[in-house]
Amino acid sequence: IGDIETHDSLCAEIARVLGATVVSVDYRLAPEHPFPAASDDAMTAMRWLAATPMAVGHEITGLIPAGDSAGGNLAVVVSQALHGSLAVPIVAQWLIYPGVDLTASGGSMAEFADGHLLTEAGMRWFTEQYMASADLLHAHASPLHADLTGQPPAMVFTCGLDPLRDQGRAYAAKLIAAGVDVTYLEAAGQIHGCFTLRGAIPSTQGDLHACLAALRLMIGDTAAPALALAAE
Repeated sequence: IGDIETHDSLCAEIARVLGATVVSVDYRLAPEHPFPAASDDAMTAMRWLAATPMAVGHEITGLIPAGDSAGGNLAVVVSQALHGSLAVPIVAQWLIYPGVDLTASGGSMAEFADGHLLTEAGMRWFTEQYMASADLLHAHASPLHADLTGQPPAMVFTCGLDPLRDQGRAYAAKLIAAGVDVTYLEAAGQIHGCFTLRGAIPSTQGDLHACLAALRLMIGDTAAPALALAAE
């Protein structure tokens, strides 16, 4: 669910407000391409961008892995796997209502199991399609369980009515405990996927701009940032 077309207006708004080049990553999808195809594609895209920055038409001085939902998972995986190893540094990561623990149950997963767009049953189905027989605790599937020491600064955004809310909260808390610079925002009355529903939920525009303002402060004087966004 979600592709370059569904996220085109979001990417355009991010580029306009942040003043950054946005590279939208069209990664392979399950069930035709199960784990680890998506994470492999995300890392390949980031390595390509770091190695050939002029491919986007100008110099790049900093990279920002970003994504929403499953794309948030990929942004986390890319940051964990590639931070400190690229020719162009990862200067921040932007995690938008991310899924970071495929074993999660209870809490917000149970509280918002039905009636708020994303459902608990839907999450189970997505996990079955993506993981097949793979280990749900693999670091590239459930990155909440990884060692987060030395990770790049993070902007984490969650929604108050989202089954994935507690995962995002837990990831932000674990980053902070590991000494990582974190800006955390939660939109109390919003549902999962709200950033691509801005036409139907106008208040989400303010939430998006709050995230972008915080991200701009986080990256500081990075002259030519490039944000690589993976859709859910």
